[in-house]
Amino acid sequence: MTSDDFKKAVADVEPLKRRKRVELKRRPAPPIPRQRERDEAAALAESLSGWSSADDALESGEELSYLREGMARLTLRKLRRGEWAIQDGVDLHGLTREQAGAIVVDFLNHCLARGLRCVRIVHGKGLGILKAKLGKWLPQRDEVLAFCQAPQSEGGSGALLVLLKAKR
Repeated sequence: MTSDDFKKAVADVEPLKRRKRVELKRRPAPPIPRQRERDEAAALAESLSGWSSADDALESGEELSYLREGMARLTLRKLRRGEWAIQDGVDLHGLTREQAGAIVVDFLNHCLARGLRCVRIVHGKGLGILKAKLGKWLPQRDEVLAFCQAPQSEGGSGALLVLLKAKR
């Protein structure tokens, strides 16, 4: 096609009328973090309800630890030092309290069935909601002998090492 052919082809074309306004696309509103709002409200309600036990009221540090009555303090010390080999683990990041509770129960049952003794539960550092829940859930389980904050190389304050009863 030559330039003359092109001119003939577009001879009867009229330019479009120009608008005086530019249409802007509106950005959608940012999502509202509903689950986070519910978690924060639940955490606030729990904190305002008072201490659930004298042990909770006396606990002053951020480190979460537990030793079942009758167990030697050396057991917890060895767990803290990493003298137990971690045999399995579960990560609770991004889960709600209800989901995390169900996962922890399934995970511990699975570990017991396999005869595992030392496991890691990663709860994350965030708001500390799952950390606090684990501090209440784990002592209620008969098979949990002890737990403590994981060493820095294994998750630090975002994870717990849990010592389970031996399989019989």
